[in-house]
Amino acid sequence: MIRRLAPLLIAAALLALPAFAVAAPTQPQSPAPKPEAQAKAEPAPKATVTVEVGGLQGGKATIWDTVPVTGTVSPYAPGQRVEVVFYLNGKPLVRHKVAVTPGANGAGKFESSVIVREDGRYAVSAKHAATPQLGADSTVRKSWTVAFPGLKPGECSQVVQGFKAALAQMGYVSGGGKCFNGRLGREVLAYRKVNDMDRTQKAGPGLVRSVYRGEGGYHVKYPDAGEHAEVPLAKQVLVLIKNGKPFAIYPVSTGKPSTPTITGHYEFYRQEPGYNSEGMYYSFYWHNGYAVHGYAEVPNYAASHGCVRTFIADQPRIYEQLHFGESIFVF
Repeated sequence: MIRRLAPLLIAAALLALPAFAVAAPTQPQSPAPKPEAQAKAEPAPKATVTVEVGGLQGGKATIWDTVPVTGTVSPYAPGQRVEVVFYLNGKPLVRHKVAVTPGANGAGKFESSVIVREDGRYAVSAKHAATPQLGADSTVRKSWTVAFPGLKPGECSQVVQGFKAALAQMGYVSGGGKCFNGRLGREVLAYRKVNDMDRTQKAGPGLVRSVYRGEGGYHVKYPDAGEHAEVPLAKQVLVLIKNGKPFAIYPVSTGKPSTPTITGHYEFYRQEPGYNSEGMYYSFYWHNGYAVHGYAEVPNYAASHGCVRTFIADQPRIYEQLHFGESIFVF
């Protein structure tokens, strides 16, 4: 009996064991296949950049001209930009970041410009920095110089306006605006007198260039005398000075050889507005009968009876610029 029951008891015991005790062992998994190596990215194509300067005549641009610049980037790739750098006398003047647009024959194109506001040697270059789409390249500098025109009475232009501003920087104040008027003509005459040139109101190319360069100013003889007036008889000009610098310069006519203007250091002490019986206009006296005054005739040489004659159009302004007790040096 016991021998018959033994197999049944063993079977029952096996059925009572937990399920995990009889689970088959897990087989090791084979490694996942490696992804195929990615293909290497193609290098960006090399770029070739060119730049050209337009609007020149004989390698020169006229002062205040807008000089156009065009260029190409080959091959064309969307979204590219170039840096255009303009130089003046070897130093960067302005930088422009400009877009490259589709051009001819598979190339890109770009454009920029610069206004020539002063004298000197200008140049331009263009550079494309490398991007994922296109390689880097830059150009050599293309250069040009500046030409200056002569100016004529009645002419109105940006060149005239710049000429006036450059004169004013040196004390030859000829008013605002863009036109060559009578006041500018008188300031040109004063400039010519100061610089021992022919005593005319002509503003030729050489004179215009010198003015734009800031050349030809008056050299103050008494810079430490405070606000004062100077009349250098050899120059035939009246110079008003403040803080050691001229702030107004006028052409004048002083005493002729038979009635010379006295020299020395004096002070203004009496005013006489309007005309007097001698035809003197807005007179400001500095010694006895000697005065700075307007007069109908102001030749380019010494022709007065001893006074300092000025142009009628200038004298009211001079009358307001001078002051009682102010020094005047005549030499």
